[in-house]
Amino acid sequence: MCDPCYTAALRHRGRCAGCGNQRRLVFPPGPGATTCADCAGIPVTHACGDCGMEDKLYEKNRCAACSLRRRAAHLLSGGTGQVPAELTAVFEAICAARTPRAALNWLRQGAAASLLADVASGRLAASHQALDTHPQARAADYLRHMLVAGGVLPPRDEQLARTEKWLAALLATIDIAEHRRLVQAFATWRVLRRLRRGTEARPAPRTYTAHARNNIKAAVAFLTWLAAKDTTLADCSQADIDQWLTTDPAASHVRDFVLWAAEHRHCDEFTVAEPERRTGTATAADQRWEQVATLLHDDHLATIDRVAGCFLLLFGQQQSRIAVMTTDQVSQRGPDVFVRFGQHDVPVPEPLGELLLRLIAEGKPHTAIGSPAQTPWLFPGGLPGRPITASHLAHRLRALGISTQAGRRAALLDLAAQVPAAVLADLLNLHPTTATKWMHQAGGDWNRYAAELARTRNHQPCE
Repeated sequence: MCDPCYTAALRHRGRCAGCGNQRRLVFPPGPGATTCADCAGIPVTHACGDCGMEDKLYEKNRCAACSLRRRAAHLLSGGTGQVPAELTAVFEAICAARTPRAALNWLRQGAAASLLADVASGRLAASHQALDTHPQARAADYLRHMLVAGGVLPPRDEQLARTEKWLAALLATIDIAEHRRLVQAFATWRVLRRLRRGTEARPAPRTYTAHARNNIKAAVAFLTWLAAKDTTLADCSQADIDQWLTTDPAASHVRDFVLWAAEHRHCDEFTVAEPERRTGTATAADQRWEQVATLLHDDHLATIDRVAGCFLLLFGQQQSRIAVMTTDQVSQRGPDVFVRFGQHDVPVPEPLGELLLRLIAEGKPHTAIGSPAQTPWLFPGGLPGRPITASHLAHRLRALGISTQAGRRAALLDLAAQVPAAVLADLLNLHPTTATKWMHQAGGDWNRYAAELARTRNHQPCE
């Protein structure tokens, strides 16, 4: 018998026809077995000596789950068998892995596992600073999230911390001292300060810093460009600004820096055009509904992709908001399932409601090692205790042929044409101004109709 068939036979469980218990069914031999070993009078084999579970054993007399618990305890206790109290939550999270064999491989080969052993033994300090300076950056980052999820380390804004580290490296590349001073002041008191205020006002699992970095890089590039022209920021003119804006499509990112510099009297006040906002195209209605039908009825697709795709195509949700949704936003009252995007619960049509309940019950098939057994995230990510990233979620949807921007735009245009702006804002967590703009684009008000009616009447020939 090959190993897959042998493993399947060892794990063939069901309700025994004799005792009614959930056991491995061994008699009669073969896939049609209905009776456990005790009821059939056959010796019980391949039973774990620790928990008694009938399973394929991982090591001598132990199943994979008990082997994982023993080895994790050995790692975290330094061989004493007594796990430190502060690491108990981390220990339980490792033992709660959905696939114990994968966790055992991680304990044996994972770089973060060896760092965890160093933390448990005291060779490595359990602090953000120690992990920041560790040469194995990726392993240290993974361990950081594990320790934060286990309550060993206090949570911090990782994106903001990385941006501060990135800024220090960027400043070191600026040769002109005056430019370095200006960029540091702008980044510290304008860009990073704004990020911190936003994080305090709206705490979220992830702070998006790409726009902030673009503004800082634009300031550096603009000052370098002025220096190449033998011009300083104090001597800059409106003509220089206009010329700079023609150098690159991303040149308009300098607007934030120029406004800040003028406020602090580093230069005169200038007019800097805002970046052009492109509305883009929307997915065709037929294509959108075809994609929705596929997501709802194709059982070969992953449940997380089906739910996330429906949230985007039916409710116009951004992938950044979908990624950080929690299980508390889903509720069930009787047979009906509801989801909350904004202030009110929105009824979910079937079979999407069934998919949502399945997603909560089953979770993500491959949860990161060290994640707590109970996670609040509807879409758990690849790091312990963290949700999926918006970029990875968008990548998964694009693999199904779903354009996130075009699909969301089509959904919002469809909804805005049917629902008043105030209701749309409350239900989908949109700013009232944003909801009104979508309504205008969808032609959901009478303004365009009245204008068109007046125009056609004015052009009608007199009789």
